[in-house]
Amino acid sequence: MSHPPFRKSLTRHSRKAGFWLSLCAPTATEIAAGSGIDWLLLDMEHSPNDLSQITDHLRAAQSAPCGTPAEIIVRPPVSEQTMTKRLLDIGVRNFMFPMIQTAADAEKVVSWTRYPPEGVRGISATVRANNYGRQTDYLSTYANALCVIVQVESAEAVGNIPAIAAIAGVDAIFVGPGDLAASMGHAGNPMHKDVQEQISQAIAAIHAAGLPGGILGYGAETAQRYFDQGFEFVAIAGDAWLLTRHMDAMVHDIRNAT
Repeated sequence: MSHPPFRKSLTRHSRKAGFWLSLCAPTATEIAAGSGIDWLLLDMEHSPNDLSQITDHLRAAQSAPCGTPAEIIVRPPVSEQTMTKRLLDIGVRNFMFPMIQTAADAEKVVSWTRYPPEGVRGISATVRANNYGRQTDYLSTYANALCVIVQVESAEAVGNIPAIAAIAGVDAIFVGPGDLAASMGHAGNPMHKDVQEQISQAIAAIHAAGLPGGILGYGAETAQRYFDQGFEFVAIAGDAWLLTRHMDAMVHDIRNAT
């Protein structure tokens, strides 16, 4: 990929809209990538996407006919070293690591994305990431393209944002409002005033540390609210959410037409 790394586009006051993809359908990824959206999140944590499917999603996104390709972020099923290594080898360069609670957690995930001596990533000479061995400078340039996003998804993690953000190699912090709400006793109600206050504190702490912040906020009104609050990248909708919402609305309209 020759376009600039995603992390370089996440400047203060940027407004990068994304789609959350969980349908395990490369065709849906191709359609989303051609929409003009800024970024796409391929979810492995809460969807049955497996490793081989992610490769197909990457190819689908890259084939979409559009001027500036959407950046692909992958959320692994769990923050774990071997899965991270395998995703890196197939060409993933933007990661969203789930459930990062502490600075020690953040330090570990960053180390998995770097070769020694900066980290613990294992070396394989012929992988998709280095064009099957054809990119001879890969070992010296790969880190320039990486973007490590860590998710804070509990009140404890929000309190640890200053320490998490201080870890070298953490490029952005993403707030998970659903799990944050659940951790505060408000499962299913991320718009509760106490949860929203925590979200306000989170983005303030993220910006105080000099990092960009992201959040999930489906629907134009919610997404706009979070952009206005200062979040630099917001998931404005998901593929399953859009399909369900619009199918249901169309059936309702047809059945209730006069």
